[in-house]
Amino acid sequence: MAADVDLVDVHGLTLGYRRVGHGPPLVLLHGAYEDSRCWHRQLDALSDQFTVVAWDAPGCGRSTDPPETFSEADYSDCVAGFIDALSLPSPPHVLGLSWGSMLALGLYQHHPHAVASLLLTSAYAGWAGSLPPEEVQRRVQQVLREVELPVEAFAGDWIPTLLTPSAPAELVDEVVASMGDFHPAGMRVAARTMGQLDYRPMLSTIAVPTLLLYGELDVRSPVHVGEDLHARIPGSTLVVMPGAPHLAPVETPDLFNGAVRDFLSGLPPAP
Repeated sequence: MAADVDLVDVHGLTLGYRRVGHGPPLVLLHGAYEDSRCWHRQLDALSDQFTVVAWDAPGCGRSTDPPETFSEADYSDCVAGFIDALSLPSPPHVLGLSWGSMLALGLYQHHPHAVASLLLTSAYAGWAGSLPPEEVQRRVQQVLREVELPVEAFAGDWIPTLLTPSAPAELVDEVVASMGDFHPAGMRVAARTMGQLDYRPMLSTIAVPTLLLYGELDVRSPVHVGEDLHARIPGSTLVVMPGAPHLAPVETPDLFNGAVRDFLSGLPPAP
């Protein structure tokens, strides 16, 4: 593992996070049924050039569970409070994966000055903003059923939507093991929130450099979702990674890390 977990208190919650490296800050926001462990390949590879910080979202990993009333604005304030608590030298580049991409968009909507750039991977403009209503309902109800079950009862339904069929067995085992540590309360709040989110009205207001990274083989957040975001976000860059799945940072880390590094290296330095 690239880094040990540290803890910080933010707005009444205790949040776990991993921090490595030196340089411009890069904050990583993981997806659902995940925590900061999913970023260990990025913590290892990118810490030569960046201060890389991967959080455990409320209700994930070492972080405490949010209240059932936790809202989209509460998540946004929590991310902003977390970034503030880190005492970073400049606003960070914020990289969100899947659910984390929605948290990144919410952060920008409510706290735009907290973000130097957005890197949105396997992203959605919220489930309601990128998926048909019947699919949104299916996903929310699926998660609400699953959180009452052991991971072995539902991981088999998720893996084909997260990794490619050629993913090695040890990689599948790693993802399933991470999923197995989910917090039922945290996942319930996350699913209900994701099902309500529609960030389409704010996408045209984004005024920071934005990278949209999509896996060619992603069946959960297909490339056409990225094309829609690309059309709505002024000046955004869309990169489609050949042969990559939904969890591109996990299965195709060299391709993913290279795209992140290329994008960030092309930005002007922070003032």
